[in-house]
Amino acid sequence: MAIDQTISTIGVVGGGQLAMMLAQAGSERQVNVAVQAHSSSDPASEFASKVVCALPQDERGTKDLVDICKAITFENEWINISELHLLESKGAVFVPSISSLAPLVDKLSQRKLLDDLNIPGPLWMPLESKEITPSSLPSGWTFPVMAKATRGGYDGKGTRVLRNQQDLSELIQSQDPKNWFLEEWISYESELALVSSRDSQGIIRNFPLVETKQINQVCDWVLAPAEVEHSVELMAINMASSLLNELDYVGVLAIEFFLGNKGMLVNEIAPRTHNSGHFSIEACKSSQFDQQLCIAAGLDVEDAEMISPGALMVNLLGQEEGASLSLSERVKVLRAEYGSNFHWYGKEFEAPGRKMGHITVLLLEENKALRKEEAKKALKKIRSVWSLNVSL
Repeated sequence: MAIDQTISTIGVVGGGQLAMMLAQAGSERQVNVAVQAHSSSDPASEFASKVVCALPQDERGTKDLVDICKAITFENEWINISELHLLESKGAVFVPSISSLAPLVDKLSQRKLLDDLNIPGPLWMPLESKEITPSSLPSGWTFPVMAKATRGGYDGKGTRVLRNQQDLSELIQSQDPKNWFLEEWISYESELALVSSRDSQGIIRNFPLVETKQINQVCDWVLAPAEVEHSVELMAINMASSLLNELDYVGVLAIEFFLGNKGMLVNEIAPRTHNSGHFSIEACKSSQFDQQLCIAAGLDVEDAEMISPGALMVNLLGQEEGASLSLSERVKVLRAEYGSNFHWYGKEFEAPGRKMGHITVLLLEENKALRKEEAKKALKKIRSVWSLNVSL
C-alpha cells in the first residue's frame, strides 16, 4: 500500500497518552495530528491540531476525522471493524489497514492466528467449548487457569485468575461464555516485549527486546535491552516478522512474551504503540511514535536502534488517598529531577493504578552487570518519591 507523500494531517482514533505522544512526535516532524477524543480534556487534546469529540467506537466521529485527514491511525484496538471497513471501502486510508487489524482486535482471533502460523503460545480454549462445564476443566487441565475477555482488556482488566472450580462456575454464570476463553497457567522466568514496525515497502524495523515487570498485571517498569541470549531476541524478531508479513501489516505493533521452561510463548499482541516502547523517545534514534507517524504520513522512516547503552522506563501509577506525598509534590520533585524525561499525561484526576505518567532514565554503563545495578538505583530513587503502595 503506497501512502500519499503529500499527507499534511494524520488522524488518531483515541485521545489518551498514546495519542498524546503521537501528537508530540508530529510536532517534531511538523506534521499536524488531529485526534478523535472523548473529551477536550483528554491528554492528547492539548497537543492536537484539531479535536473531534467522540468516543473511539463512534463511527460518525471517525467519519469526521477522515474528512480532515489523509490517513488515520489508532491509539487502541477498541474499534468497530465493520464500520471502519465501510469507511475504507469509500476511500478512507487507515494505517494499519482494517483487514490487517481485524484478526488482532479480538484476543480469541489472535490465538487462532498464532496457531495458524505455528507461533507458540499458552494452551487455550473458548469458554463456550463443550469440554468446559461449571464443574470441570478440559481433560489434562488443572487449576489455576487464566480467564481472558476476548475484547476490551488492558492493564489487568478483562482477566481473571481461576484458582478452583467455584471460580470457574462463577465466571460461567456471570459472563457470556462467547466473550471469554481460558489459558493454561504459565510459570515463567521473565516477561519480555518487542515493538516492531513495518512500512509500506515491507521493511521491518525492530526496537530492542525489553524486559518488563508486571505487578498485579500492570506494568511497573521496562528495562532495555533485555538481558537474554541473542537467540531469544532472534526468536522474538522471527515471530514478529512472520506476523507482520502474514497480515501485510503497515505500522507499529507490539508483542508480549513469557520466557520460561516452556520456551518463549506469545502472551498478547497489541496492534499499536505500546507502554513497553516508551523508553524509545529518549533512548532510540527514532521512537515508536515517530515510526508510526512517519509510516502513516509517508515520510522516510529512521532506524530504531538505541543511542544509549540502556534505558529504564518507570510507570507512575495513581496512588491511594493518604500517600506520603501529595500528587503536586510528587510531580514537582520528579519534574525537577528528570526534566524532559519526566512525561506527565495531564489526566484530570488520580486514581489507584491509573497511568499518570512515566520517567525514562538513560543508563550509561556498558557492562551488563553494572548497568543492572545502575537501573536498580534509579528505580529505588524514583520509588522513594513515587511508591507502588497501591491496591490495584
